[in-house]
Amino acid sequence: MTTKTKKTLRRASGTSLFTRVQHVQPRGREAGITVQVKTWLAVAGALLAVLLVPPLLTPGADSGSTTQVRSLRVLVPNAPGGGYDITARTAAKAMEDAGLLRNTEVFNLPGAGGTVGLGRTVSERGNGKLVMSMGLGVVGSVYTNKSPSSLLDTTPIAKLIEEPDIVVVGKDSPYKTLGDLVTAWKANPGAVPVGGGSSPGGPDHLAAMLTAKAAGLTPKTVNYIPFDGGGELLASVLGGKVAFGVSGVGEYRDQIQAGTLRVLAVTGGKRIDGIDAPTLSESGVDVEFTNWRGVVAPPGISTADRDKLVDLFTALHKTPQWEEALRRNGWTDAFAPGEQFGSFLEEENKRVATVLKDLGLA
Repeated sequence: MTTKTKKTLRRASGTSLFTRVQHVQPRGREAGITVQVKTWLAVAGALLAVLLVPPLLTPGADSGSTTQVRSLRVLVPNAPGGGYDITARTAAKAMEDAGLLRNTEVFNLPGAGGTVGLGRTVSERGNGKLVMSMGLGVVGSVYTNKSPSSLLDTTPIAKLIEEPDIVVVGKDSPYKTLGDLVTAWKANPGAVPVGGGSSPGGPDHLAAMLTAKAAGLTPKTVNYIPFDGGGELLASVLGGKVAFGVSGVGEYRDQIQAGTLRVLAVTGGKRIDGIDAPTLSESGVDVEFTNWRGVVAPPGISTADRDKLVDLFTALHKTPQWEEALRRNGWTDAFAPGEQFGSFLEEENKRVATVLKDLGLA
C-alpha cells in the first residue's frame, strides 16, 4: 500500500488562498485600513491552511526521525512458504498494521540454500532500502555451497526470533512415536529418507544429522533430501515421498492443527504449547537444537540508513502486532539489534563450521 501526500495551500472549494491577496493603492485613511484588514486576513488564512493541510512528512516517510522509513523491500532467499518467507511476510504485515511502514514489498529469490539471495544482497552495496530475511540456514549454506559471499559481508540489522524444529510425519505414516522411527532408521538408514526445508548445512539438515548421531547412526549414512523451504517439503511429507520431515513448527502449525501431520518430537529444550509431542531428550535422544532468524542489509549503507533500519525493527519488536505474531507462530522472542546481532553472527559462523566438521560434512 502506497500513500503519497501533496502539500497544497488551498481552500476546500479548491480556490488558492494566494489569489485572495490583492494589492490596492492607498486612498486615504479608509484605504489604509482596508489594506491592513486584507493583509491580516491573508496571513490568517495562510496560517489556517497550514494547520488544516496534512504535513508533507507523515509517519512512514523519510523524516529527520531515525525510526521513519518510507518504503522497504524485503528479499526472501528461499521459496514461498518457507521459514524466511513466513517471518518476512509476518514482520511486514505487523509493521504496516502498526503504522511503522506504508509500503513494503516482499519478494522471493531462492537458490543454493539462500546463497543466491545473499549474493544479490551483497551486490546491492549502499542500498539502504533493502533488507534480507535470513537465519541459521544461510550461515551453513555459505560453507556447504562454497559461496563467495558471507553474512559477515552484510550489515547486521536485527536478530528476531528463535524456533525449535519438529520431527513430523503424515497422518497415515506407520511411525506413531519417535521410537518407532528410530528403530526403522537404524535398521536401514538409506530406506528411511528424511526431508528438510534447508540445504546441507542449514538448520533442518543439522537437526536431522545431530538427531541421527545421537540415536546411534553415522551421519554420512543418512539419506537426507533437501528442499528449498518448508513449503516444498510439505508436499513430500504428505505424499509419502520422504519417511519423515524436519522443519520449523511455524511452517506447519495449520496442518498440525488440522490433523494432516503428526509431530513425533520437538528439537528444543521444552515442549511447545499447543503441540502434543515430547522433546527429543524426553524420547531418549540426547539432542537440543534451536533455529533462529533475523534481518541483514547490504554492505556499505550509510550510518543514517543503518540506524533507521535498526530503529524500525526495534519499534516492530515493541508492537502488540509482533507480540501476537510470536504467540501465534510459536516463536521465541530473541531480539538483538545492530552490533549485538553482528557479534552473534561472528560466533555462529565459527560454531556452524565446527559442527559441520564434527559431523564429517565440511
